[in-house]
Amino acid sequence: MPAQQVTDANAPLERERAHLSSSRAALRAMRADVESLDIKDVTANWVNAAVLQRQIDDRITALADLAHTPLFFGRLDYLHAPGADQAEGAASEGAARSASGRGGGRETGGRFYIGRRHVHDADGDPMVIDWRAPVSQPFYRASKKEPMDVGTRRRFGYTGGELTAYEDEDLTDTAGAERTSRLLQTEIERPRVGPMRDIVATIQPEQDEIVRADIGGTVCVQGAPGTGKTAVGLHRVAYLLYAHRERLARTGTLVVGPNRSFLHYIEQVLPALGELNVAQATVDDLVAHVEVRGADSPAAACVKGDARMAEVLRRAVRSGVTMPAEPLVVVRGSRRWRVPAYEIEEIVRELLARDIRYGAARDALPQRIAHAVLVRMEAAGEAPDDRVQDAVARNAAVKAVVKTVWPQVDPAKLVLRLLTDAEFLAEHAEGLLTPEERAEILMAKPARSVKSAKWSAADAVLIDEAADLVARTPSLGHVVLDEAQDLSPMQYRAVGRRCTTGSATILGDLAQGTTPWATRSWAEALTHLGKPDATVEELTQGFRVPREVIAYASRLLPAIAPELNEATSVREAAGDFSVRPVAAEELDAEVVRACRAALAHEGSTGLIAADSRIPALAAALEAAGLPHLAPGEETSAEARLTLVPATLAKGLEYDYVVLDEPERVVSGEPDERTGLRRLYVALTRAVSGLTVIHAQPLPGQLT
Repeated sequence: MPAQQVTDANAPLERERAHLSSSRAALRAMRADVESLDIKDVTANWVNAAVLQRQIDDRITALADLAHTPLFFGRLDYLHAPGADQAEGAASEGAARSASGRGGGRETGGRFYIGRRHVHDADGDPMVIDWRAPVSQPFYRASKKEPMDVGTRRRFGYTGGELTAYEDEDLTDTAGAERTSRLLQTEIERPRVGPMRDIVATIQPEQDEIVRADIGGTVCVQGAPGTGKTAVGLHRVAYLLYAHRERLARTGTLVVGPNRSFLHYIEQVLPALGELNVAQATVDDLVAHVEVRGADSPAAACVKGDARMAEVLRRAVRSGVTMPAEPLVVVRGSRRWRVPAYEIEEIVRELLARDIRYGAARDALPQRIAHAVLVRMEAAGEAPDDRVQDAVARNAAVKAVVKTVWPQVDPAKLVLRLLTDAEFLAEHAEGLLTPEERAEILMAKPARSVKSAKWSAADAVLIDEAADLVARTPSLGHVVLDEAQDLSPMQYRAVGRRCTTGSATILGDLAQGTTPWATRSWAEALTHLGKPDATVEELTQGFRVPREVIAYASRLLPAIAPELNEATSVREAAGDFSVRPVAAEELDAEVVRACRAALAHEGSTGLIAADSRIPALAAALEAAGLPHLAPGEETSAEARLTLVPATLAKGLEYDYVVLDEPERVVSGEPDERTGLRRLYVALTRAVSGLTVIHAQPLPGQLT
C-alpha cells in the first residue's frame, strides 16, 4: 500500500489536486453567499436582527478556508449506493445525488471525499462530506474483515496545505494482510508547534466508537498517556453538535479542564472543526461564588472534598426551619381567618419530607398557608379565586410566619458559619465527621464577613453545594470533563449538577491522579457525579508517546495504579530516549545543553521540572540566551521552548521533553504515591523524544 509520489505522469494525483482546487472555490462561493445575505427586511426588531447577524457571522467564520488545513483528507469508493440510513446524513447537507455515484465514483456505488466540513457546488451537490456524517463512518472503521461495502479507501498526504501524495487501500482484497498506513503513521508522528490540533484524519476505530456514542448515555474513558482521550472527548462534542444541533443549541455544551493553561492548549480544536459556540471552564470557574484568596492544608482539603460534607450542608441549610408556636390570623376586610399552629406545622413538615430545594419549599409555603385560609373562606360560603389566594399569600401576617419558620439562607454565610462556629459544625456533622476532622476544617482566624474571609478552592465548592440546596443549578445538554481523576467527590457533585438532565463524557487516567483526594475508581467517581450507570471504556493503545518512553514510565504502574493495564504504543519509531546522570554542580548546565539539543529538532520542546526548581532553571536559560515560554503561552517557529512546572504538565504534549531531576518531582508532593504519579505524568509528555537528567539517585521504582 505505498503512497503515490508526485510525478508528471501521475494523472490521479493531478485529478485529486483539481478536485481540491474546485472544492476550495466552492467553499469560497458558499462563504460569499452568506456574506451577501441582506437581513434588513426579514427581522421584526433590532433584537432579532442582532441574533440573526451573529448567526450569520458565526457561519462566515465556520466557512473560512484555512490555507494550511486540508479541506479533505480521505476518500471512500463504495461498491453500492449507500443505504438510506447512511445517505440521510449526506442528504441533509445537500448530498442526495452523491449517493448515486456522482463525482467519478464506481457506476454502482458512490465516491465521497471526507473532510472537516461539508462543501457543495452551485447545484447543491456535495464535493466534500463532513467527517461526522453516517456515510463517512467507514473511513474510520472499515477493514478487510469488515469492509462496510467500501471498495477503496484513499488517504491523502499534504505538505503545507499542498496535496503531495495519496495512498489506496483495497478493502476487497480479503486475502491480503492488513497493513499500517504510512500516511496515517506520518500524520500521527508529525511534529507540533502551537496549540493542540484536531485528529479528525487519524481517528482510530476504538476512538470512533466513543466519538459516535449516543447522546443519551454518559461515557467514561480511562485512557493511558498518548491514547488521545482528550482529542476523543473534543471530537465527541463536535459529533454530538452535528447529530443533535437543535437540542444542544437549546441546552448548551461545556468543556471542563483542569486549569487555564490546559484550556488554552485545546481551545483551537473545536473551531477548526467548525464548532464555535462551546463554552470552556475550569471547576474553579464553575463555583466562583466568592473570591478565592486562601489555601487549605492537604488534610483539610480532603475533608472538605469528602462526600460526607454534602449531608453536613443539607442539615445546616435546613437547621433554621422551626415550627410555629402561635396560630396565624389573617385579616381581610371585616373578617378574620385563623389557622392553628398545628396545621401550619403539618404544612412545614410535609414540605420538609418532600426534600425539595430549600428555596422552592420556601416559595411554596405562603401558597400552602393561603390555601388553608381559602378552605376556611369556602366553608363560610365565600367563593374565592386564585387572585384571592395570591393576595392572601402576600399578606403581611403570612409573610411574617414564613420569615420566622422558614428563613432565607445565604449559601456563603452558611458555609462561613460552619467553618467558624465549632458548635454549629459539631451539631450538623454529628455522626459524619470525627472531632479531629471538624477541627481540621475550622478556620484558624474566623472572618467577620463573607467578603473578608480567605476562602479556599474547596470552600467555593461547598458554597456551590449549599447554593444548589437552596436553588437548583441549571443543567446543560452535554458536559465534557477532562483530567477527571483529580477531582474530589464534592467537585464531581459540582460538575454533575451541570448535567443532571443531560449527558457527559468523562476523561481521565487513574494512574495520573496527583491530588491527595484523587479518585480510587471510576465507579466511585461516577456515583458522585450522579451517573452511576455510565459506560466505562478503556484506551490502552498509545499513538503519541514513543515505545521506549511509555515502557520506561510504565515501570511506575505497580506502585501507582496496579489495577491498570500497561499501555502500549503503536508507534513504529522507538523514539529518542536517554537517561543521563550528572554531577550536582553540572546539573543546570547539562539541562541547558539538553534543551539546545532538543531545539535542534523540528517541533516543540518542554523542560519539565519540580516547581521548586523553576526559578533556578529560568535563570540558567536566560543566562544561556535561550528564550522560553510559560505554560499556556502559544509556541511558534521562533519560540519553541516552554518551561513547565511539573504541577502544570498534565494534559500537555511536546515533541521533545527534557525532564529535570525526577527525585525532586517526587519529593515535592505530600506523599510518595502522589509524587510518583506526578513523575508518571512528566515522563509521558513527550511525542518524539525524552531526555532525563538527574544528579540525585532516581526513584527506586524506575531502576
